[in-house]
Order: sequence, then structure tokens, then C-alpha cells
Amino acid sequence: MLASSNLSLSNLRVTPTSSNQVPPEPDPQPQARKLKGSGQLNRWSRARAVRSGRKLDRPDHRAHVVEAKPRVQPRESVSLEPTSTTGGFGDDDVDVTGAKSIYMVSDGTGWTAEHSVNAALGQFGHCLVDRGCPVNTHLFSGIDDLERLMEIVRQAAKDGAMLVYTLADPSMADSARQACELWGIPSTDILGPITEAIASHLGVLPSGLPRGAPGRRFPLTEDYFRRIEAIEFTIKQDDGALPQNLYKADIILTGVSRTGKTPLSIYLAQKGYKVANVPIVMGVELPISLFEVDPEKVFGLTINPLVLQTIRKARAKSLGFSEETRSNYSEMDYVRDDLERAGRIFAQNPVWPVIEVTGKAIEETAAVVLRLYNDRKQKCSMPRISKRY
Repeated sequence: MLASSNLSLSNLRVTPTSSNQVPPEPDPQPQARKLKGSGQLNRWSRARAVRSGRKLDRPDHRAHVVEAKPRVQPRESVSLEPTSTTGGFGDDDVDVTGAKSIYMVSDGTGWTAEHSVNAALGQFGHCLVDRGCPVNTHLFSGIDDLERLMEIVRQAAKDGAMLVYTLADPSMADSARQACELWGIPSTDILGPITEAIASHLGVLPSGLPRGAPGRRFPLTEDYFRRIEAIEFTIKQDDGALPQNLYKADIILTGVSRTGKTPLSIYLAQKGYKVANVPIVMGVELPISLFEVDPEKVFGLTINPLVLQTIRKARAKSLGFSEETRSNYSEMDYVRDDLERAGRIFAQNPVWPVIEVTGKAIEETAAVVLRLYNDRKQKCSMPRISKRY
């Protein structure tokens, strides 16, 4: 069936209408063909900035950028028309012409596929983009019929891409595997092997329905309400508010300004933990209740002073602080004094783990917090906390 597939990609191309007809003459401003990328992208994924949701005409047309509405719509709007272009990153442009592509296909949101690929790419940070092996990742979510799947597989073959898929329907997953074998496409099924292993372990067949499918029910469970309650609690306890409620928290975070207490709190709250955060501010006494609660649920956050100064300068500028206030808040002497005071407080409370957040993503810091929290809750044997994590 796959060998005789006659699917065409012509229906994925959009012909400009009269309202946005592309002029035949060359573009007098070649810079318009550069797509702006986000400076916050990870180093290994900078080449993904070409995924702008806009389609570039072929280079020989020298056309302006026109809006494209492909039939197969990836979450970040990747056109199935392969392009050789340059992604703009301010003053530092990256030529992604030679980049290899990874197509991620999912019948749901694509969260599993994307995070699995991102985790794997993290093992290649020593060579990606800046050292000669750039990668473009393209996410295609909501792919729930065979025709659309084959269009993507065929385009992957044309683009020389690798295909990574999470397809709950066994027939769809099998079709993807056979098509990749037929067209010589390297592929990986992320969901299939673990689903089969769990089915064998439980002795129950999987439903074969993607998450969010109309045939599935999502009852409001006790876990759901627990997470909602945790989020509400965490928002009310942000930035030292309501210190009298600290005893109700599962986890308490403390540290100087701009160590990431609030985003870390919200991340943990979404996992069902009631989190309070207490800032350490020069000239302001910490609430007595912080020292009266169970010390095993308090976690200190610290950061490199140079990094903290840079963050504070950007923060002060964005808030429109005056030069006097800005210098007081982000000057190195003030930053060092702030961190030294926090260090003294941490030393006086040796049971509090002190977590170094410099260079760590929120997820990485949260993983350390939860590991220590669960070890203590389960009474795992561990030495008295005296080092930084």
C-alpha cells in the first residue's frame, strides 16, 4: 500500500492571492529574508529559529516573505517546503543550510516527543550548531490520519530527516515504521516499546487512543484538585506573603532577590506541592515563623555573584529604576553583601540544603529539591546537609 502511495505535496503550497502577490523584481532589501530567532533558545537549538510560521519562496524568485497555511500544521508552523536560509540572531547569524533535520510526529500535543528529543540532544551540546553539526527540529502535532502521516514521511525522505514519533494507534505506528523502512528514513518509535512493556507487565492491552482523543474520559481526580489547591496556595505565599501560613507549606524556598524562587515555586506547585518562598532582603528581618517550621522542608538558593549582578541590572532597567536605585540594587558590592548575609543565615541553619542555581534550568533545580524532599519524607538514610547542590 505504501509503495503505491501517490501522495503529492503540491496541496501544501500556497499560491499568493492578488492581495499579497509577490512582485517579480528582486527584493531590494535582502535583509527581509532573515527570520528573527529568540535569543533565549538553548545553544543546541539555535538553528530552530528558521521555524517562523512563514514560507519563503525559492531563492531564484527573491520573493518577500508571505504567509503560508500548510495543510500539515506543526505546532511551531514548520513549512513542509524545504528551505535553505539563514536564521538571524541579532548580530550573530547562523547558517543552517547544512543542518540535519529531526521530524517529531505526534497524534497528541507532541510534548512527549519534543521533550524526549530535547533530552537526547542535550548529550550533544559539545558539537551542536557552533561546532559543525547543527540540527533543525520540527514538531508535527495532532497527526491522526494516515494520509497526513505519509505526507510528512515523504517530506522527511526528501529532506534527509530523521523521524521520531509517538503514535498511540498501533496501526499508525506500524505504518510509520514500514514507510520509513521503505524510503530509507532513520526512525525511532518512542511510545511503542514502553507501551508494549507495560502492557505485558500488567497483562492488559492498551487502548490505542491518543491523549485528548474524543473517546477518552478525564475524570476530575483527587490528584487534580490537589494540584489546583497547591497552585492557589503557592500564588498566595509568593515573595514572603502571609508568613503565618509557612507551616502549611510542603516546601519553603529562601534566597536573595533574583535567584528564581517564584518560577521554581510555580513549577513545583504544578506537580502538587504547596510551596512558599521567603526573600532574603538587606535590612529586612526574616519572619520568625521561618525558623519555627520543620527545617527539613526549607531549601536555600544561591547563585554566582557575577551572574546575579547581570540579572539584576537587566531587571532594574526593565522596571525603570532610577540610576541611584539601580546602582544600589545591582552594584557588585551590594550583590556580594546580599549573598554573604544569605550565606551566614544558611550556615546558622545547617539542616537547610543550599542549592546552587547558577546555570541550572528550573527543571534541574526542581529535580534536586524533590529528590532531597522525598528522601527526607521517606526517611532515607543521608548525612546531615552541609554542602551545596
